[in-house]
Amino acid sequence: MKSNLNREIRTFGLPTFDVEKVLSTALKNGGALAELFFEKTASTRIVYEGGRIDRIMDGTDRGVGLRILFDGRSVYGYTTDLTEASLLTLAETLSEAVESKAGPRNLKGLEWRKGTQSVTEISQYRIQRSPREADLSTKIELAKRAEQAARTELPDAKQVTAILLDSLRNLLVLNSDGLIVTDSKTYLQAMVQVVGAKGTRFETAYESDGGYVGLEFFDRVTPESIGQKAARRVSVLLKAKPAPAGTMPVVISADAGGTMIHEAVGHGLEADLACNGLSVYGGKLGQTVASSLISVIDDGTLPEKRGSYSFDDEGTQSKKNVLIENGVLKGYLVDRLSAMKFDLMATGNGRRESFRHKPIVRMTNTYIAPGKDDPQSILKSTPWGIYVKAMGGGQVNTVTGDFVFAVTEGYLIHDGKLGDPIRGATLVGNGPKVLSTVDKVGSDLGFSTGTCGKDGQGAPVTDAQPTLRIPELTVGGEVPVGTYWGGGGSVGSTRPRS
Repeated sequence: MKSNLNREIRTFGLPTFDVEKVLSTALKNGGALAELFFEKTASTRIVYEGGRIDRIMDGTDRGVGLRILFDGRSVYGYTTDLTEASLLTLAETLSEAVESKAGPRNLKGLEWRKGTQSVTEISQYRIQRSPREADLSTKIELAKRAEQAARTELPDAKQVTAILLDSLRNLLVLNSDGLIVTDSKTYLQAMVQVVGAKGTRFETAYESDGGYVGLEFFDRVTPESIGQKAARRVSVLLKAKPAPAGTMPVVISADAGGTMIHEAVGHGLEADLACNGLSVYGGKLGQTVASSLISVIDDGTLPEKRGSYSFDDEGTQSKKNVLIENGVLKGYLVDRLSAMKFDLMATGNGRRESFRHKPIVRMTNTYIAPGKDDPQSILKSTPWGIYVKAMGGGQVNTVTGDFVFAVTEGYLIHDGKLGDPIRGATLVGNGPKVLSTVDKVGSDLGFSTGTCGKDGQGAPVTDAQPTLRIPELTVGGEVPVGTYWGGGGSVGSTRPRS
């Protein structure tokens, strides 16, 4: 009803305007859908370094984006002027770029409906202590505690930087199908970077945690623990040996989070890539693409996780999407444009960095489902190789599936036990091939948070995986593979010499 529309516009703090007129103007040259995306974001960034506040950034950003979908394409523009005159000018400008087979649409009298979220975990989750309502001094103290804990853990650290980020993102989506969607997203993240040195060699470690959560998060994950983890990792790296190079067994701990599954698999399952011939997973629905031990899920409904939300940035309800089930490819991640273009169902994965960006297909919380193997038994049954406890950045060629990842904390495996730490290791492989060879999947599950970059946009995400064993994976390092094991061996074979 029109009353629903006017109420939501007033609640969002917008001046009254004729929504139907703006959307009709956008579609005057045709088009399948016109969409207004209003956003208001208040955020604070505190940087604490060298025992003092380095800088504080606090502000509010507000604007609107307008998108028109037509014939499998889209045109997009935005403005920070939220008056009706400005919106009509934007609609007129964008409509001139539309060359659609469909005729113009007059939306006068459109029946408006409010998007509702079904009973899922995220819809029941509520922020308990909003960081936006906390005193600035309270948030400064949290950053200070993280920085001081890192310096206590590593007194001779060359540099320690602690950053605390919080934001409140309010959204209103209105489209020419009569959909009204509102959402409010609170994000909190703490990050610590530590730099240490041994002689002329410098090592850096970074630790981050947080999510779709309020200050209650720090009741169970303290700022001190985040700072201590980063400092401890630097200590390990300063004592580490050069990594071996060659093909060997690799055990990836759940502590490493899901960087590998995010990069090596997740991006390839995004429909804008998979259905446009830009992914190794294109055209393989129903086919076996991984070991039967592997199931991959993208779930935007998990409470507190950094990639969660009730609705995506197109107004589609968030949901749990099973992408790979027992090794079989079941589906892709789909936004509205891909749904129209490839005759698919939108999955709630249309995301954008801000109103200045058009929505594109993005992951939310992506993970490999836990298996049945005891994590400790996986290590014990692996006579040699390397153990990955923390992963760094990575890159993937989605067309071929080839990837490369940095190992930020790794150890040698000797006789089923952790040996010396190593540094400078990279993991090189092919996503489908590697997932097809996984022979052990742990019953645990470890999460990592971050910001995913794609097409010049950043989006908050969470990745996760259980402990995994890959019998053969190429490791890039500095010394020959036989340096530490006397020539190497194979999983399940005679143990290599120490």
